[in-house]
Amino acid sequence: MLRKTRVIAGFALLLLLLVACGGGGGAAPTAEPLTTTIAAPEATSEAQTPATGQGASGVAAGTVKLWFHSGRGEERDALNKILDNFRATNSGVTVDAVELPEGSYNDQVQAAAFANDLPCLLDFDGPFVYNYAWGGFLIPLDQYLTPEMKDDFLPSIIQQGTFQDGKLYSLGQFDSGLAIWANKEQLDTAGVRIPTLDKPWTKDEFNQALASLQKVDGIENALDLKMNYGRGEWFTYGFSPILQSFGGDLIDRSSYKSTDGVLNGSESVAAMEMVQGWFKDGYVNPQPPGDTAFVEGKSALSWVGHWVANQYMDELGDNLLLLPMPDFGKGPKTGMGSWNWGITSNCSNPDAAWKVLSFLVEPDQILVMTDANGAVPARKSALAKSKLYGPDGKLNLLVKQLEGGIAVPRPITPAYPAITSAFQEAFDNIKNGADVKSELDKAVKKIDQDIEDNQGYPIK
Repeated sequence: MLRKTRVIAGFALLLLLLVACGGGGGAAPTAEPLTTTIAAPEATSEAQTPATGQGASGVAAGTVKLWFHSGRGEERDALNKILDNFRATNSGVTVDAVELPEGSYNDQVQAAAFANDLPCLLDFDGPFVYNYAWGGFLIPLDQYLTPEMKDDFLPSIIQQGTFQDGKLYSLGQFDSGLAIWANKEQLDTAGVRIPTLDKPWTKDEFNQALASLQKVDGIENALDLKMNYGRGEWFTYGFSPILQSFGGDLIDRSSYKSTDGVLNGSESVAAMEMVQGWFKDGYVNPQPPGDTAFVEGKSALSWVGHWVANQYMDELGDNLLLLPMPDFGKGPKTGMGSWNWGITSNCSNPDAAWKVLSFLVEPDQILVMTDANGAVPARKSALAKSKLYGPDGKLNLLVKQLEGGIAVPRPITPAYPAITSAFQEAFDNIKNGADVKSELDKAVKKIDQDIEDNQGYPIK
C-alpha cells in the first residue's frame, strides 16, 4: 500500500543541518550546495555495505523510503501518478515517498548522509552523483541492468550516471534541453536571421541580433536570462556552455585537479565579459519583477531550458520558435543532465528499491513525466512514442542537440559542489558589474582549495 506523500517539516531538517554542518550560533543554512565533502561510511557498518547480486535481502519486497525534491506542481503530480501506477501493479513493495523543499534539497541530503539517515531511493540533481558516489553513499546499478535496457537510454543519461570508476550509479526519467526560445514576429520585424543547427548564430550575429531586437517597439530587454530564478544551479547549468563555446570551462577536465588557467583563462574571461556587456547595454534585466517578460512580448529571446515548453507553447502558439545554441567561436555548446535516481548504501533491501526505480524508468512511466514537465524522455523507446520529441515533434531540436555532440556534462568530479557554488557567486557578482577576472580568480582559489583539502578526490 502506498503511503500518502509527506512533506518533511523544515524546522527538524534545519536542526539536523545545523548539527551536521557545525552551524552553531544560530546561522541559517545556505540554499547553495555545501562544499564540505561527505565522509565515506565505515566499512564495518552492515547497513551501509553495498549489495551485489540479489541485494541484502534477496527479496524484492518490503517498504522502500523514497526522497524527492519538491519541483514544479506538474512534476509532483506526475510522480504521484507514477507511484499510484506502481501500487496498482506491485503489491509486494510499499513506497514511503517523502517530499523535500527543492531550494535546500542538496543541503538536506548532505546532512542526512552525515547522520547516516539516507532513504533507500534518492532523487538528486545529476552532477551531484559524483560527490555522493565518491563518498560511498550510492551503490552501483550495473548488476541490475541488462545490456538491452542500458542501450535504450540516451548516451547522455548513461554518461551522467557514470562515475570515474566506470560504474553506473544513477538513472533518470528525463534529460534536459537548453536552447533559445524566440518570438518569430519580433525576429521578422528586426530582420534577424533564423538560425539552424547546421548554421547557428555566430557571436557577432547573436550580439547584433540583440542590438536589433532592442530597437523593436514593445521590447524592454531583448534577452530573458531568467534572472528571476536567483543565484543557484541555474547559473552553472545555463551559462557554463557560454564558457565552453568560447573555449573555456569550469575546470581542467584532463585531470580534474585544478581550475586555474581554465575558469580564469582568457577564453572564460572573454565569455563573461560578453555576458556582462549584455547587462550593461540593457539587453538583459538583472532583476526582473517576475517570469513573464517573454510571454508578454517584452523580451524577444528567452535563454532557458525545456521546463518552459508547455507554458511557452500555450502562450505563443505558432509564433514560438525553438532555436539552437549560438556558436561563440569553438562550436555551439548546450547543457545536459537533470534530476535522476539512485539507490543508497543505507538501503537494507536494494532489490525492492530497484523494483521501484526500474518502474519509474519504464518507457510509459517516463512519458507520464515528460508529457507533464516538457523534458526530453530518457529512453529511445519513449522518445519514439513522444509527440513532442519524436522525429517530427516541435521539440526535437533538443534531442538533436543532445545527440549531436554539443551537449557538455557538468564536471564529472566529487568537487562539483565546490565548483558550482563558486561559479554561482562569481556570476552573480559579474552580472552586477564586478571585475570579471577578479571574480573568476576568486572562484578558482575557492575551488582549488577544496580540491587540495580533499587530496585531489582520489578514487576509492
